[in-house]
Amino acid sequence: MTRSEVVGPAAVVLLSGGMDSAVAAACAVAEGRTVHALSLDYGQRCQAELAAAGALIEPLGLASHRIIRADLRAIGGSSLTTDEAVPTHRDESAIGSGIPSTYVPARNTVMLSFALGLAEVLGAEELVIGANALDYSGYPDCRGPYLRAFENLATLATAAGVEGRARYRVWAPLLELSKAEIVTRGVELGVPLAATMSCYDPPESPEGDRRACGGCDSCALRSKGFRESGVPDPTVYAGAVA
Repeated sequence: MTRSEVVGPAAVVLLSGGMDSAVAAACAVAEGRTVHALSLDYGQRCQAELAAAGALIEPLGLASHRIIRADLRAIGGSSLTTDEAVPTHRDESAIGSGIPSTYVPARNTVMLSFALGLAEVLGAEELVIGANALDYSGYPDCRGPYLRAFENLATLATAAGVEGRARYRVWAPLLELSKAEIVTRGVELGVPLAATMSCYDPPESPEGDRRACGGCDSCALRSKGFRESGVPDPTVYAGAVA
């Protein structure tokens, strides 16, 4: 039986098109779930990640893919949704301290809310998110207590929850993993890592190839993960990696 033929309990995965969400989706498939993907077009700089998400559906064996539009540029507050420059070439200590300007206010809450709505319609009880240990320090909505709190909200906010027909779980299979461990897990699960897009601010390319900037925090962490895992990095960087 191929991955695309797996029929099991349904799950909804938040699929950004980046490496972490792709590996999280593959983890859910490996657990025997029928996985439905949801991507959010929130006005982010990196529109290429949405194309990457679409290209991952068939290789990962996902059952469906929806792109929902919710323009968070109307709120602002992040260098990913405003004209503020994305931080580049920060050292590891700077990346690991404080909440960076790339934090998008309420993004994970908005995305998980859409995922919850889809899950209730599909009869799924599992919401899968690619939050990981490196995000934990910088982004408050990637932390374990937040994810558990959303589980409680899911039960209180849905007909299926209050009627006892569903007990929702927010599963972050990568939460305690390093980037190197995520790369290794992705290789083990056959994730096409070269097709993922993790860059916050990829440069425009007249040739149409999808390049990463090489300077943002996400590029730095991705490159480090490949380097420390011993897996060759398939990413095409436009400039020197931070």
